[in-house]
Amino acid sequence: MCEQIDLEETATHTGPKGVINDWRRFKLESMEQENLPPAKRELLRQMSSPHRKKDDSRANLNRKMSVQEYEMLKEEDEGCLKKYRKRCMQEMHDKLSFGPKFEGVHDLDSGEAFLEVIEKEHHSTVVVVHIYKIGVKGCEELNNCLNCLATEYPTVKFCRIDAVSSGAAERFSDEVLPTLLVYKAGELLGNFLACTQHLNEEFFATDVEAFLNSYGLLPEKEMPMMDDEEENDVE
Repeated sequence: MCEQIDLEETATHTGPKGVINDWRRFKLESMEQENLPPAKRELLRQMSSPHRKKDDSRANLNRKMSVQEYEMLKEEDEGCLKKYRKRCMQEMHDKLSFGPKFEGVHDLDSGEAFLEVIEKEHHSTVVVVHIYKIGVKGCEELNNCLNCLATEYPTVKFCRIDAVSSGAAERFSDEVLPTLLVYKAGELLGNFLACTQHLNEEFFATDVEAFLNSYGLLPEKEMPMMDDEEENDVE
């Protein structure tokens, strides 16, 4: 005998009926119900039916939207629909975004931390490591640029480590700093010694971004989610 499938669970986000049912739940959750009249609050509860009996699952999911529900949607749903649409877009975006997300530039305090971030990071994550030394020309500017790029590329792990802390101060002398190393799945993809020699005397985050992109080292930039004002402009 085939195992019975829970229609209530499978309906969410699937097909027109599932979308309507999901919308009803969202409507109930997003409205400030304490400010609603009792009759309207009860109607919302029936629309969502979060605690309905299993016996009523099929009937509730298959029923058409009532006239009362439709009138309620007409009354006050423009703002709520935008929130619902934004939530659905965010859920889809999250499902299509693979690998972890990061915030800011990560400071590495030792050679062991340096090796760990290279060897143990997610296989799909690009790791950009800046080896610097305080007082060396271009290092501070490059750090500032990476701070900006970290907000633009949350799926890239940007790191920095002082040449002395790395345990390889002899290899990374002042002449080869700042150095940018780029890894993915433990493999070295880019090794740029004295990387600022490839940039103008005065450079910005966009210049560093273009330099890395010229070698195909950065993933496609994520499109930001539109806020309500931008949506209104599009409409």
